[in-house]
Amino acid sequence: MLLVLCTGIAAAVAAWFGQRIIGAIKAAREEAARGRTLAIMHLFAPAIAAAQQDPRALLVWQPLAGTARQLFPKEFDALDRTAGAAFPFTTELLQSAHAQWSADWLSWERMHDAAYKLKAAEAEHELAASGGAPFVRAKLDAIEKEKLDLYQRRYQEYIRVAKALQALIPQ
Repeated sequence: MLLVLCTGIAAAVAAWFGQRIIGAIKAAREEAARGRTLAIMHLFAPAIAAAQQDPRALLVWQPLAGTARQLFPKEFDALDRTAGAAFPFTTELLQSAHAQWSADWLSWERMHDAAYKLKAAEAEHELAASGGAPFVRAKLDAIEKEKLDLYQRRYQEYIRVAKALQALIPQ
């Protein structure tokens, strides 16, 4: 009888320790998940700031976020729930970045046009003052070529980035 009692007590103690160990393991896993979630937040905080400064940053960071989301789906689900939207780049942020890129392009286009109108006007004035000297005519032609070349390069970049940003926006 004493043996049965001792065996029962030993079994109860073992079960109690087992529950404590299981609880400790579960708590450690939860703490590790919170640590990963916090690390993800820290990783993408500069990305959010960079995207607000330069929309092109999204073209680098969004694919990384997608990969991280696949590797750590539970952590991203927790971040999404807490943020109330997709973390780290909400649909609104992606749309805003696309709009900002377009607005920046229009601003650059106006400044570019004004700067080259001034250069061309100065060259035309110089051309008139020189009596139509071939060197000044060539200078005016070079200004026009430079204007078009710069515009074309910048426009190609604008289109490439605008399309890439648009592709990031969930439909």
